[in-house]
Amino acid sequence: MHLTLAAAETLVLDALKRNGVEEGNAQSVARALVAAEAAGQSGHGLRRAVAYASQAKSGKVDGVAKPILYQPYPSVIQIDACHGYAYPALDLAVPALTEMARSQGIAMAAIRRSHHAGVLALTVERFAEAGLVAIMVANATAAMAAWGGRKPLFGTNPIAFAAPVTGQDPVVIDLALSRVARGKIMAARQKGVPIPADWAFDRDGQPTTDAVAALDGTMVPSGEAKGAALAMMVEILAAPLTGANFSYESTSLFDDKGAAPGLGQMIIVINPEAGGGAFAAARLTALANEISSDPGVRLPGRRGLTARRAAIENGIDVEDDVVDAILAV
Repeated sequence: MHLTLAAAETLVLDALKRNGVEEGNAQSVARALVAAEAAGQSGHGLRRAVAYASQAKSGKVDGVAKPILYQPYPSVIQIDACHGYAYPALDLAVPALTEMARSQGIAMAAIRRSHHAGVLALTVERFAEAGLVAIMVANATAAMAAWGGRKPLFGTNPIAFAAPVTGQDPVVIDLALSRVARGKIMAARQKGVPIPADWAFDRDGQPTTDAVAALDGTMVPSGEAKGAALAMMVEILAAPLTGANFSYESTSLFDDKGAAPGLGQMIIVINPEAGGGAFAAARLTALANEISSDPGVRLPGRRGLTARRAAIENGIDVEDDVVDAILAV
């Protein structure tokens, strides 16, 4: 089905509201899921709407919760998402961090009792558009073992980074620390199609092309031992340093069973002038220009931005089974 972005947002918004999600929260979630879909990240897009709605209906997510902001230090905020969705908490964090980083040089947000943070690039690029540099990490339900193990301990634990480029689109890097995002395996399961053999292991630690077996097993870390080590780093930043659950303590983001996931996110925002002085922005732009001057090189983040701009003009194509599933809830 071909939809405008406004129609897609209305589709998700209605499904959430009919399952007990408060209007403002539903709007925040709908914007984020549709933006992910428009950016080509369907694993974090409309395919998540059914699980999001069913979790609100069952009470696994508090659809009416409003995030609470605390400021224990001048350059630090803590946000309790109150077991609601992550997006309202992120929408609360962005303006606060932007103001703090501009005035103090650096700012940090620690978000706890949160949920699926979606495409982190969509959050960090908001800071880059304001002339700031941002780093964000998030943990997720355990899906990846420590290197050499079989026990799921870490989530796919993404890390994202964005930096402004004067007169151009920002540089945006968004990496899941598994070889692929787990949402791609979820999408393969929903479609009933196999996955490449180097994406995941089954419960016995053997490579598998079966998406169902992959979701019951563990993800292959990007860069093998190095990726597993980075996943541990993200876990430390996103869980104990925010007050959130560890990945292995969290429940599934794909169903409505069990307690709230209680995940964490950390965002660090830097004013470039704080460390690099008045010339920092020009130097960032010089680096971006040098990289892109090499034929065939495209700066990270440009593909997603281009896709979203095209979607604003032309709309998006959403698979019929996804639309039918959303309408059904």
